[in-house]
Amino acid sequence: MRIVAALGGNALLHRGERPDAAVQQANIDRVATALAALARDHDLVITHGNGPQIGLLAMESAADPALSAPYPLDLLGAQTQGMIGSLLARTLHDALPGRRVAALVTHTLVRADDPALARPTKFVGQVYPRDVAQSLARERGWHFARDTGGWRRVVPSPVPEHVVETDTIQALLSGGTLVVCAGGGGVPVTADRDTGALSGLEAVIDKDLTAALLAEDLKADFLLILTDVPHVYEAFGTPGQRALLDATPAELRRGRFPEGSMGPKAEAAARFVERTGGLAAIGALDAAYEIVHSRSGTLIRPDLMGG
Repeated sequence: MRIVAALGGNALLHRGERPDAAVQQANIDRVATALAALARDHDLVITHGNGPQIGLLAMESAADPALSAPYPLDLLGAQTQGMIGSLLARTLHDALPGRRVAALVTHTLVRADDPALARPTKFVGQVYPRDVAQSLARERGWHFARDTGGWRRVVPSPVPEHVVETDTIQALLSGGTLVVCAGGGGVPVTADRDTGALSGLEAVIDKDLTAALLAEDLKADFLLILTDVPHVYEAFGTPGQRALLDATPAELRRGRFPEGSMGPKAEAAARFVERTGGLAAIGALDAAYEIVHSRSGTLIRPDLMGG
């Protein structure tokens, strides 16, 4: 079976943790343990988030006196792919002796006229108190929105149209290589209509939507979205909270989940199942093997009745 596993940001850096390299390495060790069992039996593609990491790099770049202007988000996204990809590739190499592992910097094509480019909605970076967020907004022209525990920077998040390196990923998979790719949704680029030349964008693409698109194009059998909760919950955080054990895409969309957290994951899972007839699931990283074998998580399945 071919599986695309999308790792949430919690896989690399838990909320409130210091973004030190040693902390992220410890979390990567947990990732490798969770996914190694799947990789032994299946073709595996791993995608990952980069919200905390790209936010940290953006802060450092904006404050660096050696720069005449901060690095744009597309280049910062490429830097996070290299760093996180290296951590994952080295750890998976050690966890899977004899298995070829490759980390690939990938670019995701978006439309230059995507309306989302004018509406910053995607959270990146750390949580700030209101007064600090207001100060950063004035100083750097950044946009902020309220998140759990405070305020976070938001940036445009256009819809992914195609992963440029899909054919390369396909070739690596055909040769038995475990591929780490599409980190942070991929480096956002547009293509010139006449020449096809690629240009980067000041944006961040939702990693789960990119994972769903990549899984579709790779003809994957299963899209596995891993996060920090064991199931998708209706009325999460309220007395009426209820775990969804399985759902069709239509049922999942009726949940109206928050855009800043479960919403994109639910939409990505729904899109993949609708477009391919395959299976998707959302659940906790530590239960990755159990989720694929229907012993944990929320399974999203095709609506065979058409309604």
